[in-house]
Amino acid sequence: MGHDHGEQHREKPPEAHRPGAPHHHALEDFRRRFIVSTILTVPILLLSPPVQALLGITITFPGSDYLLLALATVVYLYGGWPFLTGIVSELRDRMPGMMTLIAVAITVAYVYSSAVVLGIVGGEGFFWELATLIDIMLLGHWVEMRSVLGASRALEELVRVMPSEAHLVRDGGTEDVPVDRLTPGDRVLVRPGEKVPVDGVVVEGATSVNEAMLTGESRPVEKRPGDGVIGGAINGEGSVVVEVRKTGAETYIAQVIDLVRKAQESRSRTQDLANRAAFLLVVIALSVGAVTFAAWLVLGEGAGFAVERAATVMVIACPHALGLAVPLVVAVSTALAAKSGFLIRDRTAFERAKDLQAVVFDKTGTLTLGKFGVTDILTFGGAAEEDVVRRAASVEAHSEHPIARGVVRSAEDRGLSLLPLEGFRASPGVGVEGETDGRRVGVVSPGYLAERGIETGDERVGALQRQGKTVVFLLEDDRLTGALALADIIRPESGEAVRRLKAMGIRCMMLTGDNQDVAAWVAGELGLDEFFAGVLPHEKAAKIQEVQRRYRVAMVGDGINDAPALVQADLGVAIGAGTDVAVESADIVLVRNDPRDAAAVIDLSKKTYRKMFQNLLWATGYNAVAIPLAAGVLFGAGIVLTPAAGAVLMSASTVIVAVNARMLRV
Repeated sequence: MGHDHGEQHREKPPEAHRPGAPHHHALEDFRRRFIVSTILTVPILLLSPPVQALLGITITFPGSDYLLLALATVVYLYGGWPFLTGIVSELRDRMPGMMTLIAVAITVAYVYSSAVVLGIVGGEGFFWELATLIDIMLLGHWVEMRSVLGASRALEELVRVMPSEAHLVRDGGTEDVPVDRLTPGDRVLVRPGEKVPVDGVVVEGATSVNEAMLTGESRPVEKRPGDGVIGGAINGEGSVVVEVRKTGAETYIAQVIDLVRKAQESRSRTQDLANRAAFLLVVIALSVGAVTFAAWLVLGEGAGFAVERAATVMVIACPHALGLAVPLVVAVSTALAAKSGFLIRDRTAFERAKDLQAVVFDKTGTLTLGKFGVTDILTFGGAAEEDVVRRAASVEAHSEHPIARGVVRSAEDRGLSLLPLEGFRASPGVGVEGETDGRRVGVVSPGYLAERGIETGDERVGALQRQGKTVVFLLEDDRLTGALALADIIRPESGEAVRRLKAMGIRCMMLTGDNQDVAAWVAGELGLDEFFAGVLPHEKAAKIQEVQRRYRVAMVGDGINDAPALVQADLGVAIGAGTDVAVESADIVLVRNDPRDAAAVIDLSKKTYRKMFQNLLWATGYNAVAIPLAAGVLFGAGIVLTPAAGAVLMSASTVIVAVNARMLRV
């Protein structure tokens, strides 16, 4: 079940499948050709007998036919040029597609109509339909290109996020320099309201920064000396000095842009299906067009009518909507994902996410915060919870032990002020003590209580210890007044992440190196379906393999010791990568430390697939109905589609597909 990610990421996608291909100059070129062709179409319409009959006017003069031929030739060569060159490249790549169909349709119409004007064949030309067809096709292409460019604009937004200048700190002052001149080790000043110029670490000052545009984190993030900052983040209320760590292509934003671009360009399985369908459609269109032409000739409707039917079939069958159905959804979903803080490294793996049946989470740092904190507070002898936490924290504030830091953090979270302490003493393995408010206060281990013969007489203590939690006791003048249970704190978002996944019918599991008791407590708190405890890092991949025998599975971990498991899973999701975007082992990188994003990625995968399927269904279903109409099956009932009407229908289907793709939301 494992897949070789290294090979997938090195493979360069072929040019032919690049959805982000159109550029601004190509867009402008199509717009110019559309305007010129539309202007020339007006006299072509006025000089065409069928249009004159419709309007009840007559415009004829010596050489009017030849003027009509000249104007149509300009429209055919200038307006039709993108399609005439397109057929050459499609045939050279042996991938006939929409350009082939349009080129064949307009060439048949032009050659036949020219032959009529020059007296080579009898009948009536239809230059007016040729011109309107080219106009509508140019308009359709222009609208389509604008849609694709619009979807890729998220990349440009990301590029624009970066400031161009930085305040370089030098000799006690600052000097404004271009960002590209900064090197690792330089120090830059970031004033309130300014953007952080590059990735680095705060060395002076404290502030909060807004990373919403970069990571999707809506709340301002507190930054103090030693904390990392991302280039492009907006500084809040304080001035800070940042030491440059990464520049240029190494920065977070440069890697994001690169990943988004690669993901938008990467081939998707659904895209391969669309390409095959488009190729099949070309074969069908040319075959049906030839059969239609021959059939109407045999039925005696005349060469002009037969050519018109064949041209309409080919125009209607243009797999325009089909060609756009998947790439546009890919472009929109990838840009949406990047803005939400999900970086897709492997599109096929992202598409597989819709079929997942189980998600296995790493515990430490993923479902939990990875740091000790107070989970339960017990009080004895009528003491108040707040007092127990305040007194314990007042003593522990003088210790560097992880338990001490957890107790102090709990007091800070509750907004409790600490009491002054005198005579602090620490006894390894026993606890800490000191004097405050004239009392001797100690925070001690269960072993110390046992030594002194102090009984808690409370079953809750045993229950907490059975959950694998560390329990410490507060003594005031040797009298037991409280107990604090500490454990790796469960992330506030983890419960909601599990609920969301379960609502999608996905089983939730946990993998941890921690002991059975701790794992059982976390699994019980979150309502997990299964958990695996005591699993060493090198055993994680084997555990995933075991789960894969039952389910299609995603692994969500921090991407460091979980790397083999991330690669083994059907979908590897690295969470909380922060500024280290390039987590090589993951298919998808979640920038924030938020397990809910794992559920959001799977949801986006399902929505993306639904949009692709809707677009493919529309694009192929429309052709199934429109081609017989174009061939003239309802001619007896008086229903005939002209090539221009076919072009309008075809363009409408393209616009519907484009609009549907743009309606994708996270």
